[in-house]
Amino acid sequence: MNEQTLTCRQLFNLKSTTLEKRITTYYYQTQNSSLTIKYILALRVRFQLGAKEFAFILKDLVRDIFMHTKATRTMKRFFYYFQDYFMAPEWRSLTSKVFPVRNFGVKAMSLVRSLIAKVRPDETNEP
Repeated sequence: MNEQTLTCRQLFNLKSTTLEKRITTYYYQTQNSSLTIKYILALRVRFQLGAKEFAFILKDLVRDIFMHTKATRTMKRFFYYFQDYFMAPEWRSLTSKVFPVRNFGVKAMSLVRSLIAKVRPDETNEP
């Protein structure tokens, strides 16, 4: 089912309540988190263009998708656009869930640097 149910024209012209119903229904019928995230991101763009009723639209659905589904490529790509939907502790745990390999690399590098710093003499500017 690769057919999109909402067009660009619908995303930028329909009212917020209608879009909330359609996107929520679409997600629960298809479980397609990637396309749902794209729809909600388009509504975030609409909010940035001045439609104030789209602030934090479908917040519960976004939180449910990111917290309870496996991270897809689309979710990873648009992850940072939804940072304000989560509190700081939730955001840290989601970051490690969505990007587990990257976090492992960052932690490994910090561990190696701390071990090297213990063995390495202090650098001075004297010749």
